[in-house]
Amino acid sequence: MTRSLHIVGAGMAGSEAAWQAAEMGVPVVLHEMRPRVGTFAHRTGQFAEMVCSNSFRSDDDERNAVGLLHWEMRAARGLIMEMASAHRLPAGGALAVDRDPFAESVTARLRAHPLISVVEEELAELPSDGDWIIATGPLTSSSLAESIRAVTGAQSLAFFDAIAPIVYAESIDMSVAWRQSRYDKGETEDERTAYINCPMTRDQYEAFIDALLAAEKTEFHEGETAGYFDGCLPIEVMAERGRETLRHGPMKPVGLTNAHKPQDKAHAVVQLRRDNKLGTLYNIVGFQTKMKYGAQTSVFRMIPGLENASFARLGGIHRNTFLNSPTLLDDRMRLKLRRNIRFAGQVTGVEGYVESAAMGLLAGRMAAAEILGRDLPPPPPETAMGALITHITGGAEAKTFQPMNVNFGLFPPIDAKGGRRGRKDRYKAYTDRAKAAFTEWLAA
Repeated sequence: MTRSLHIVGAGMAGSEAAWQAAEMGVPVVLHEMRPRVGTFAHRTGQFAEMVCSNSFRSDDDERNAVGLLHWEMRAARGLIMEMASAHRLPAGGALAVDRDPFAESVTARLRAHPLISVVEEELAELPSDGDWIIATGPLTSSSLAESIRAVTGAQSLAFFDAIAPIVYAESIDMSVAWRQSRYDKGETEDERTAYINCPMTRDQYEAFIDALLAAEKTEFHEGETAGYFDGCLPIEVMAERGRETLRHGPMKPVGLTNAHKPQDKAHAVVQLRRDNKLGTLYNIVGFQTKMKYGAQTSVFRMIPGLENASFARLGGIHRNTFLNSPTLLDDRMRLKLRRNIRFAGQVTGVEGYVESAAMGLLAGRMAAAEILGRDLPPPPPETAMGALITHITGGAEAKTFQPMNVNFGLFPPIDAKGGRRGRKDRYKAYTDRAKAAFTEWLAA
């Protein structure tokens, strides 16, 4: 009888790992502490709950690294990407998801699988025997985190992550705001009008920055020295880096034309992206925040079109933990000191829903292969998954290791024979090479 694989955590990584292993014929026991034990960010006990953005980012698999990662996961018959596509919302060139039906569908598929059983419990200590994948994510419980530190003899790193507020659509003043995706991206009218845009004049922008900088904020507790992940900076931190930072970041006005006043060029634009299929909820794009709740409502209502905004959820900040993976994990994602244990997802030091699920996919396949008596090497570094796993298990500098999104900077350089390539051609060359290598890896 085939021995079971135990997976701890039913987030993006754990859910994908369970699906992949079970589809390979290995019995899986999926351990999830929610809803019995909650976290700061989760609202439900559903698997693969999206707690921050509802976007899987760009779906362009020809010139974008995360879009390529989407392609690889689809090629590997990944559950997360299948359910994301099934519950897709209009979002221009991005893959945005109706988060509740998405999580419900992932949960239903896993619970219905004949080789997957679910145990609702908290794992407090690293197990000493059996086959395990720890996919507890950035909100790993304090008891398990302490056990990891005790076993590894190393302090797990940490950073602070922030979530953006969500607004009820009916409270947005559409006589001021308008619908448009940046540069009118999208194949359908729904996609080309997937975002709601709120314009600001120079004076409005300057007043907003002043209020943002002066607002009361959540501070670190004494003794907490962790920094922020650059890919998810609170807007206040960006503003502190310079008054123009937001205008060149989430509030950039380029590629947008005010439908009410086409002749006016906005100094800055705040975008909101649909957060559910009904179109009743919109999240403020890039507006992760550490402002206290009272300050959030007053500052965000300074945005033209949001003067009477009603919030379904305000933003917040929480502590995320991750391993120093280049030191602790081998290239099969096994803990060097306890090789029966693999880690997957954000706890390994990747950042983002898709990256987390991809590492779950690899961990699930590698663990299942080992149980079945085979060795599965990681994908080639020319692929998106291979580039990520290479980075976190030895490619990154351990002393300065920080969470990383997938990007072409992690890939082996493209040989530029025949002269210099333009950026678009170079990115296409990366994706063409990756698809060929990943297809070969899958076949093997």
